[in-house]
Amino acid sequence: MSVSPGKFLREVRAEAKRITWPTRRATLVTTGAVLAMASLASLFFFAVDQLIGLGMRQLFGLGG
Repeated sequence: MSVSPGKFLREVRAEAKRITWPTRRATLVTTGAVLAMASLASLFFFAVDQLIGLGMRQLFGLGG
């Protein structure tokens, strides 16, 4: 089955017209939510890492 390049490009253009892009506000809200969740996750993993490090130092008597 062969499709001509012209027909392919027309179909791509028709599909591109059907795309519904998010509004600026929706994009900003979603970006803010992603940044907030990434920040919370980084704080959580930092705290867990510090607790594990403290436990290891206590267990093995390393450091001050």
